[in-house]
Amino acid sequence: MEQSRIRELTRIAYEIRKDTLTAVYSAQSGHPGGSLSIAELMAVLYFEVMNVDPKAPKNPDRDRFVMSKGHCAPALYATLANRGYFPREDCATFRQADSYLQGHPDMKGVPGVDMSTGSLGQGVCAANGMALAAKLDGKDYRVYSVLGDGELEEGQVWEAAMFAPHYKLDNHTIFVDFNGLQIDGPITEVMSPLPIDEKFRAFGWHVIVTDAHDIQKLVDAIAEAKATKGKPTAVIMKSTKGKGVSFMENEAGWHGAAPKKEQYEQAMAELDAAIAELEVC
Repeated sequence: MEQSRIRELTRIAYEIRKDTLTAVYSAQSGHPGGSLSIAELMAVLYFEVMNVDPKAPKNPDRDRFVMSKGHCAPALYATLANRGYFPREDCATFRQADSYLQGHPDMKGVPGVDMSTGSLGQGVCAANGMALAAKLDGKDYRVYSVLGDGELEEGQVWEAAMFAPHYKLDNHTIFVDFNGLQIDGPITEVMSPLPIDEKFRAFGWHVIVTDAHDIQKLVDAIAEAKATKGKPTAVIMKSTKGKGVSFMENEAGWHGAAPKKEQYEQAMAELDAAIAELEVC
């Protein structure tokens, strides 16, 4: 991929972070940490990889995306807004009375949302169903889903992990946001799911371990997943919770907390500075 395109996708990731923070700040509620850590992936999927059209959000032949860790709806809404599904300024209505942008993804009310999620573990199961439906219907659309590493503590995730290889769902790629933190602290202290890569391999998945914040590596991982036949792919993304905002990075306290005015202004200034640096390159 050309460096100019990598810079453009990186810029989009920072814009996604800005709209994510605007949503959480405006609501004074939400989950910024795990939303910020997947911004590069969201930019790559929606602006480079997925076959989607904001003008036809229900096209039966579109690729599907499921935010299994539904509390990270701010990242999904910010991505959809930047992609043109609805106005970016609507992100500021997140979680407010009469807003269609609820605290968790709502497929009935938000254009571009393919599955309503919130109860952890259920999203990836629904994504499996979508992928199996494509197989049964002879369709070639692909399904992508994102799980949190803390979400791996849910038992039905591992039911889904058995299901996908059994039905040879090579059209389903999952991404595990491996930032090592959940709301109560380090995942290794709460209920360790490690080693994540070896567990998915044991269940029959093709596994790729990569950097969640490297655009080229994400693109390469998805290309490898597309080329893998006969089994689903799990991309284990090593990430930084709160990525892009200095005081939020690697801090479990920002899993589900909203910034105050001065913090929001500092965060936006840091993101604007990162965007400006890209434009100089």
